[in-house]
Amino acid sequence: MQSLVSLFIENPTALYVAVGFLSLCIGSFLNVVIYRTPKMMEQEWQQECQMLLHPEQALIDHSKLTLSKPASTCPKCHTSIRWYQNIPIISWLVLRGKCGSCQNPISIRYPLIELLTLVCSLTVVAVFGASAQMILGLIFTWVLIALTFIDFDTQLLPDRFTLPLAALGLGINSFAIYTTATAAIWGYLIGFLCLWVVYYLFKLITGKEGMGYGDFKLLAALGAWMGPLLLPLIVLLSSVVGAIIGIVLMKMRGENQPFAFGPYIAIAGWIAFLWGDQIMKVYLGG
Repeated sequence: MQSLVSLFIENPTALYVAVGFLSLCIGSFLNVVIYRTPKMMEQEWQQECQMLLHPEQALIDHSKLTLSKPASTCPKCHTSIRWYQNIPIISWLVLRGKCGSCQNPISIRYPLIELLTLVCSLTVVAVFGASAQMILGLIFTWVLIALTFIDFDTQLLPDRFTLPLAALGLGINSFAIYTTATAAIWGYLIGFLCLWVVYYLFKLITGKEGMGYGDFKLLAALGAWMGPLLLPLIVLLSSVVGAIIGIVLMKMRGENQPFAFGPYIAIAGWIAFLWGDQIMKVYLGG
């Protein structure tokens, strides 16, 4: 193990190649996570509702959906996808974006998420180098990518991701990996409460819910990783991007419809995670 670490420290090219290969595989797995997690949650909710409303009835027999079962298939012809048809990016290009059996189009979003995971992962390597910060930063990045697309698709930020992300941030910063333990705790508390106060005041004034609790938990998790000092930057960046895209969506749709705010918090949080200190220094004239 030490020899492998030494190799990556002495040979950055080997580190980039290894992380690049791993991140492409992770990107392929994230596609599964993004697609299946909301369906798994819906299945669980249906079973819970049935138990609550009709406890005397037998549970509806669903084939339980997990991240590993059943095997991935074409949504049209239901042909199982072979391992060689699931190679990140390459398989999509070889198949020309179509199912190998029925020629049903395969969304370009799948290879784009794999490519995004690759680019973001290599960026983390470039910023942190071969270190514990890099390894943990990769996990942080991958979770944010999954949360971004799940929220974009469903307006849901699952607790099964936001809460462990927050717990991991508090845990690693007990060793002062990114910030002090005290700063991590206050970052978690302030991150949750600042959006909760905005949510509550908006609801008090308008009688409507302006955002979901998942947004509070995500910002709290970011605070646990980075501390409270970068939270204003995250809120500012996410608000500006969210406002611009929200106005564009309103113009396109012609009506005021709710849209997910979590992706903009995640994007702003990732930017702050990598370059927040430099941005704040430039802003403050330091």
